[in-house]
Amino acid sequence: MAARLALGALGVLAGLYGAVRLLQTGTDNVTAALWWVAGGVVVHDGLLAPVVVVLTVLALRVLPAAARPWTAAAAVVVGTVTVTAIPVLGRFGARPDNPTLLPRDYVRNWLIVVALVVVGTALLALVRTARERRVSPGPSTGRPPRGR
Repeated sequence: MAARLALGALGVLAGLYGAVRLLQTGTDNVTAALWWVAGGVVVHDGLLAPVVVVLTVLALRVLPAAARPWTAAAAVVVGTVTVTAIPVLGRFGARPDNPTLLPRDYVRNWLIVVALVVVGTALLALVRTARERRVSPGPSTGRPPRGR
C-alpha cells in the first residue's frame, strides 16, 4: 500500500511540475494545450469509443471464448502503438527542405510491429489452449464440456 501511495504522490508531483512549466511558457502554449486536451476528449468520445464498442460486439459474436482475452490484449497493444505513432505515420512536421526529419518508412515499420503482435498473440493463444487441453481434457466425445 505504501508503494502505491508513493507512486501516486510521484505522479501528482510530476503533473504539478508539468502544469507549472506550462504556465511559465505563456498564454499561447496554455491555449494550445487546452485545445489539444479538448480535441483528445472529442476524438476519444466521438470516434475511438464507438469504434471499440462496435468491434467488441462483433468480436464477441465471432471469436471463441478462449481467443477473446488474447485478442483484447493484442488490440490494446496495437491501439496504443498506433495512437503513439500517429504523428510519424501522418508525417506531421516533415519538410521537403530537410530530408533528415522523419527519414524512415514508418508505415512499413508500424505494419511490422502490428504483424509481430498479431502473430505473437496468436502463438501464445495456441500454446495456452494446447496446454490447457493437455491438463484437463474434455469428455470422451472429444468435445469441450457445455457452457464453454
